[in-house]
Amino acid sequence: MKKKMANLSLTAMLNRCFRYSFSKAGLRSSTMDLGDGTVMHIWVPKVHIKSRPTLILIHGIGANAMWQWNDFVSPLMSRFNVYVPDLLFFGDSYTSRPERSEQFQAQCVMRVMEAHGVTVMNVVGISYGGFVGYSLAAQFKERVEKLVLCCAGVCLEDKDMEEGMLQVKSVDEAVSILLPQTPQKMRELMKISFYKPRKGVPTCFLNDFIREMCSEHLQERKELIQALHKDRKLSNLPKITQPTLLIWGEHDQIFPLELGHRLER
Repeated sequence: MKKKMANLSLTAMLNRCFRYSFSKAGLRSSTMDLGDGTVMHIWVPKVHIKSRPTLILIHGIGANAMWQWNDFVSPLMSRFNVYVPDLLFFGDSYTSRPERSEQFQAQCVMRVMEAHGVTVMNVVGISYGGFVGYSLAAQFKERVEKLVLCCAGVCLEDKDMEEGMLQVKSVDEAVSILLPQTPQKMRELMKISFYKPRKGVPTCFLNDFIREMCSEHLQERKELIQALHKDRKLSNLPKITQPTLLIWGEHDQIFPLELGHRLER
């Protein structure tokens, strides 16, 4: 009995609850081998209703897609065919290929959508997922009808960090917080991620979350963040023509509101 209690993971239990919630909302888990060393996991409708538009929800850096979209899936399912992919190196998605750009992530999302027979879609991306969503809209102009970007600093420039716009001073510092490996770093992440961060979270839970959600594919996730910032310039950002809605947190500390105004301009 003591041994069983020692192996109990609240994070794993919550993950199972999210799986049940997604299934109850009308989604099923699908894992597809794209044939080039890339495997994509995605939640897809149990029944795709042709009269409804398709909506893709793309998560940011953090745990898997369920943790970021659980509260939204059920209400959206009444109006859309909702698809929720795990990006590469999150959840059950991975690749043996060396590419780490948001452009490659977008191509893999499109390939798994095509494999499920979906060719036209609307896209919502939050934070890092917004970078991928923007790239989807740029690369597949005829397939992405509308785009929603939530706190996604796609117009970020590498010099913004040096000039003090962001909370961190270097990519390495960003990596240490966005991919926390200690309770202290986890608390730093919570502090900048939430306007009113929850206080008093037990260290044992933080350690459990890090072990369950932040340890796998750590090096590859670091490379994703590094690729996002490397030589990034606004002048290189491709133009998109789709109707786009920007949603931003007034007090966002990861991608400050100024980046939203810059993108709007």
